[in-house]
Amino acid sequence: MNTRDTILARIRTAVADAPQAPEPTRTYQTTHTPNTPQTLTDLLAHHLTDYRAHVHHTHHDSLPDLIARLLTAHGSHTVLIPPGLPAAWLEEANTQQIPDSSTSTPADLDTVDSVVTGCALAIAETGTIVLDAGPDQGRRRITLIPDHHICIVRTQDQIVASLPHALPRLDPTRPQTWISGPSATSDIELDRVEGVHGPRTLDVILVSPDPDS
Repeated sequence: MNTRDTILARIRTAVADAPQAPEPTRTYQTTHTPNTPQTLTDLLAHHLTDYRAHVHHTHHDSLPDLIARLLTAHGSHTVLIPPGLPAAWLEEANTQQIPDSSTSTPADLDTVDSVVTGCALAIAETGTIVLDAGPDQGRRRITLIPDHHICIVRTQDQIVASLPHALPRLDPTRPQTWISGPSATSDIELDRVEGVHGPRTLDVILVSPDPDS
């Protein structure tokens, strides 16, 4: 028996006759935001902008044109696409589309100009986008290595008010990436440097239903 086992054995002996802990009372308020689509969309956009993400608003029928314009503005010649990304989203993009492949190395991904994905959901009160490797999001590393990430969020059904509202909708067994703005860090003098741990540029497109739908 090593020292760790000895300590744990003593702890188990000490608490052997302790009463069961009571169930926690969860009467706290789970959100401070009115649960309306427009309010949640506006709050999410506000926080994302504060984190230096670029936020764009559009409708489903205008989404391909907006994606194409963002890729052109970034000077992208190649774009990485997850296996389940709707093909219509990139039908107007004048860029080489590179399907995600399990054989791609980090060096391969580093040569790609942009990546376009959907998301699992977004949290309005924290300005956070959550990816969970769904078909339209792909593997975690494809959104961490390319320098430019375009992420599409459906305002109708993918924005929740708060973290307590988000967790029940997420599968804890799936790999998750939580994004609040472009990758950034600060040194001891608080000089902000972007692109250290992920994309330097994050474009978030908030997609509302078409007006006549």
